[in-house]
Amino acid sequence: MHEETNRNGELLRAFACANNMVVMSTNFQHERIHKITWLSPDQNTASQIDHILTDANKKGVIEDAKTERGPNIDSHHLLVKAVIKRKLNVMYKKKLKPALKWNKINLQIPSKLKEYR
Repeated sequence: MHEETNRNGELLRAFACANNMVVMSTNFQHERIHKITWLSPDQNTASQIDHILTDANKKGVIEDAKTERGPNIDSHHLLVKAVIKRKLNVMYKKKLKPALKWNKINLQIPSKLKEYR
C-alpha cells in the first residue's frame, strides 16, 4: 500500500523472513479501502500497520485477508479478517451397545409396577 516503509515495516519483514513466515495481509489484491488498517483521528491519513502472519508452509490455508470497515470497535484501527480453509479431522465414534428400553406396557400390570417401585 506504501511506496516506502518505515523501520517497523523493515523489522516485520526481517522477522517474517527469519521465522519462515509470510505476511498474508499483503498477498491478496484488494482495493485500497480494504487494505487500510488505521485511520488518523482527523480521517485524513490512512495506513496499513496491522498484518496477518502465517507459517510459509501453511499459507495455502488462508484464502483471503482484508479489513472489515463495518464493526464499530471504538478505535482508529480497523478489524483485519482472514478467511481460513481448514479440513476437520474425522473422528470415529466407538459403537455403543444399544440402550435397554423400558417396556411401558409392564407398568400397567400391578405386580410389575409394584416390583418396579
